[in-house]
Amino acid sequence: MTTTAVQHPYDFDPALLAGQTYASRRRRRLIDMPSVISIMLILTFVLPTPLVVPQLTGVGRPALMVGLVLTGLWLLAKLHPRIGTRGPQPMRWAAMFFFVSFLMSYAAGYLRGMAELEANAADTALIGIVIFLGIILAAADFMPNRARLDGVIRTAVWGAAFMALIGHLETLLGRPLTNYLTLPGLTLHTDLEGLEARGVGFYRVASTATHYIEFSTVMAMMLPFAIHTVIYARTRTIRQNALIAAVLIGAAIPVALSRTGILALIVGMAAMVPAWSWRMRFNLGILGFGMIAAMMVVRPGLLGTIRSLFLDLGGDPSIQGRTDDYSVVSQYIAERPILGRGLGTFIPKLYIILDNQWLHQMIGGGIVGVIALAGLHLTAIVLCLVAISRTPSAEDRHLCACLIAVQLIALVAHGTFDTFAFSTFTTLLALFTGMAGAMWRLTHPARQIRSVGRQHIDTPM
Repeated sequence: MTTTAVQHPYDFDPALLAGQTYASRRRRRLIDMPSVISIMLILTFVLPTPLVVPQLTGVGRPALMVGLVLTGLWLLAKLHPRIGTRGPQPMRWAAMFFFVSFLMSYAAGYLRGMAELEANAADTALIGIVIFLGIILAAADFMPNRARLDGVIRTAVWGAAFMALIGHLETLLGRPLTNYLTLPGLTLHTDLEGLEARGVGFYRVASTATHYIEFSTVMAMMLPFAIHTVIYARTRTIRQNALIAAVLIGAAIPVALSRTGILALIVGMAAMVPAWSWRMRFNLGILGFGMIAAMMVVRPGLLGTIRSLFLDLGGDPSIQGRTDDYSVVSQYIAERPILGRGLGTFIPKLYIILDNQWLHQMIGGGIVGVIALAGLHLTAIVLCLVAISRTPSAEDRHLCACLIAVQLIALVAHGTFDTFAFSTFTTLLALFTGMAGAMWRLTHPARQIRSVGRQHIDTPM
């Protein structure tokens, strides 16, 4: 089948390299930043989360090592006059504020005096934040054009479909399969997540994620992008494959039997509705009802089990444990309300298991830390809204809606589990947050801001 080249008007702008030297923004290289990001995504979805480089902790996960490379490449590019993007980028300021707030809480933790376990956790959290912000900045500054950005999204969709497929197979077989996905030379930092019985004859599955909650939330984050690929892919083959991927991803959310995943699905789809035409809403509604009917036939009792997750909230020990945490942590918040006790230091071995990232942010980073995290999400949402107002392209507006859906899902998910302790979730959140900055840049009316390459402020438009 003949493939049709992706056509985005801004992709044809020339990028100024030096003096009178220009290059095409559509020029492909053997290895560029989107290629490195795609490698990171493949490692994120395919390899089980506990698999790490020997002698390293959770930050030794291969995908995070690639994320650290992205951070280094971004820093090097900022020092080279002919690489990278010059001009304004609001996402850089949001990332800088988040990093400064973390450093302030890091210093506050050492000033109060920390146990060895806390100090080690703080150092690990610092490395994790550097990787997290590096992925954001690399995605924001080094997507050369929409064609390459779309390629990264397709890679993420195929990777999520693979993760969903593993989850479905685990459900059908009643046994974990991630032990077959290990690689020589890597070791397990923690035990692989097995299956957990829930209801009569049903199991919660985690696939290659750390936990069932993370698996379901990641699937909810990826579903809008799978739908986007179904609608806007340039070839029929890609659209058909994306439809299969969307069905696998969407069906994996209830399979995980997680309240957070169902809530994330509702929030994500609600965010997408304004971007859809009535015909599209009707078609997707029919597809959704068809999937529900198929699950009722293939997995009798599954919907009843999911319904019980929400009807039995009062007697659920996990809900009771979350509400009991409020009275316990209030004293820690009152002691250091501004900068907190140090992000990453409130660890279960010394304190309690806290399934709430907002509370972690308040205890560890104080009011400043909460504002910084909320500011990162709000910046991404605002940049997408600005991009929507600039572009006449329905495809661009739909992609921005997908990116907004991710931020809304994250805002809700932070209140249901400690999201920053789960690297698959944070890797995808960082990538899509950075893509919000990329969409703002690629739809900007000034050529020197859109282009990747050396820029001069006085370059004629």
